[in-house]
Amino acid sequence: MKKFKIITAIVLVITTVVACEKILPGTPPDDELLDGPVEGLSFEQNRQFLAGDVAFNDEIFTSQNGLGSIFVATSCGSCHAGDGKGHPFTTLTRFGQTDSTGNQFLHLGGPQLQSRALPGYSPEQIPAGATFSKFTPPANTGLGFLELVSDADILAMTDPNDINGDGISGVPNWITLPSFITPNSNAITQNGKYIHRFGKKAAAHNLLHQTVNAYNQDIGITSTFHPQDVYSGLNIDPEVSDQTVHSVVFYLQTLKAPIQRNQNDAEVIQGKNIFIQTGCESCHKQTLKTGFSSIAPLANKLFHPYTDLLLHDMGPGLDDNYTEGNAKTSEWRTPPLWGLGLSPNSQGGQYFLLHDGRAKSIEEAIQFHGGEAQQSKERFQQLSVQDKNNLIKFLKSL
Repeated sequence: MKKFKIITAIVLVITTVVACEKILPGTPPDDELLDGPVEGLSFEQNRQFLAGDVAFNDEIFTSQNGLGSIFVATSCGSCHAGDGKGHPFTTLTRFGQTDSTGNQFLHLGGPQLQSRALPGYSPEQIPAGATFSKFTPPANTGLGFLELVSDADILAMTDPNDINGDGISGVPNWITLPSFITPNSNAITQNGKYIHRFGKKAAAHNLLHQTVNAYNQDIGITSTFHPQDVYSGLNIDPEVSDQTVHSVVFYLQTLKAPIQRNQNDAEVIQGKNIFIQTGCESCHKQTLKTGFSSIAPLANKLFHPYTDLLLHDMGPGLDDNYTEGNAKTSEWRTPPLWGLGLSPNSQGGQYFLLHDGRAKSIEEAIQFHGGEAQQSKERFQQLSVQDKNNLIKFLKSL
């Protein structure tokens, strides 16, 4: 009898395990996920990554821990689900600057519209006379690699006078650094201004700059780096610690780069060739390299983001009559294309592309291109149906 009970128990365990394997979903392959750390972090670095992950994705701000009084979001992760692109519901509104003379509406809440408010307060409204633009939150992955591209390499990709005659210029956004940013020893300066590389208009210098601004402008959270309260305009005590800010920065720096899928598929390979032949690669540079980093897995690496981190004039169709820094209103930083095929995972099952999410498909996004991208768009329009499909298939593999 005892032997029978033992055999019965073993059978039940095996049955339960098999049943659970059939019911529970398996772990998605790594190339289907945008989140996760780069390989090769030390034990301590993984601990810091996890601390930043918790602060970014799990910490929800309320009125009890500093939210508001006016704000856009209640957490970092709410705008970047799975570290992917945002959705129209999380799209931000920037207002108040039309040229390089600066934002004339800072005293009225610029540059970002705080569209939500705690009970008893009123959300901001766009002031009369202010121009504005919608900015869909970008994906976060691979940012640490982009941060480590040298200024010299970025400048080497510029062609402000279109000397080679390909219709592509490309310029950096030169902006004065905020007081809390210390440029690295290899940073290049021009008339006291430095190259910025993050954001739709390349208005943030590095990931510390980007993170501090996001806490302040998106959630209304002050720090020692940016102590000004978005509601009162007064400097107040920090509502997030320096340690947390640095942990979030480290988390963003060490998120893995997106992994291309189906790289050996014949149609994907053909699509990549068409991508290059149509001139798309003139702005969406497939390969860049990092310089020195104290984070060994990021140092001196070739990577494939499909961006040049430069501003390009995209024509009147994408001119929102709003800008940041020295960028013209029709100029936008080339968005990295890596991770593009996974964008619907964080966008409700469909695409919301370009700076404001107006394009609902990759082909529609291409059709909105103008200005420096006009020739490439026209070459795309002249492609056969099969070549177009191969190009789109390649872009969806990224």
